[in-house]
Amino acid sequence: METAFIHTPLGIAKLEGDINGISVISILNETQETSSVIPEVLEDAVYQLKEYFEGSRKNFSLALNPSGTPFQKRVWEALAQIPYGKTVSYLELSKKLGDTKAIRAVAAANGKNPLWIIVPCHRVIGSDGSLVGYAGGLHRKKWLLAHESPVKQQSLF
Repeated sequence: METAFIHTPLGIAKLEGDINGISVISILNETQETSSVIPEVLEDAVYQLKEYFEGSRKNFSLALNPSGTPFQKRVWEALAQIPYGKTVSYLELSKKLGDTKAIRAVAAANGKNPLWIIVPCHRVIGSDGSLVGYAGGLHRKKWLLAHESPVKQQSLF
């Protein structure tokens, strides 16, 4: 397993993967030196994340290899289908997966998503439109949703 640490507008991200695909992309809350050399198996992920943060990439095309239960993987696959700039509620996601009673399990699987941004768990919100439940911190979720919003706030001055 190869590892790299990169700078993002939201902090240092840790990437892990091998020839089978990217297994982890997480945001760190602690300080960490960025990698001076990016392992070859992670170069494309680093490049695509850079494009995302620059605003020129809306979809990722990477081989993914996350570890999780079959249910978690189903949830993550559903998350990956949420379009850039759109949001869905936990209830809508549960309905899409075929069981509205599984809302808590869906929320728990969402919280275990190991592929920050690539599998866009930040696009899931509360049924009332509130920003709830984001492992990376609600300030990051708010930033990501604003970054993806088709309507950009203009400065008055």
